[in-house]
Amino acid sequence: MTISIRPAAPADLPLIAQFIRDLAVYEKLAHEVRFDEAKLGEKLFGPRPYAEVVIGELGGEPQGFALFFHNFSTFEGRPGLYLEDLFVHPEARGSGLGKALLAHLAQLCVTRDCARLEWSVLDWNTPAIGFYQNLGAKLMDEWTVMRVDGDALTDLAAA
Repeated sequence: MTISIRPAAPADLPLIAQFIRDLAVYEKLAHEVRFDEAKLGEKLFGPRPYAEVVIGELGGEPQGFALFFHNFSTFEGRPGLYLEDLFVHPEARGSGLGKALLAHLAQLCVTRDCARLEWSVLDWNTPAIGFYQNLGAKLMDEWTVMRVDGDALTDLAAA
């Protein structure tokens, strides 16, 4: 089956929203999905896009996606890409689509003179961790993710 990767277009917004919901179900986090689809579209395709999306297709049918954005490494003095979401429908796993999506992002990194491609993975997701390690990714287990959101974010902003 033919694998193709293409940039998402505004018409793909319902598809992107469904991929995000499907990913949340897989990660047992569906209860945390709160986005408004119109606002998501504005942030992805509006005058100042905050992230990019590519759609992975098998035989012309969308089966996965990757949502990513630039970050910056002060140590490297260069940008990087941060992969926020990667999802391939369960029935399409093993087809090479996940690897093709990551290879596409790696090609973007090289083309854009990025120092690295980074992402987070849930501790319990051993199939994904093994998949990523087989591609040459390494665990950055000396780092802990920190987050401020909700009321804590509002309180910090007011400080």
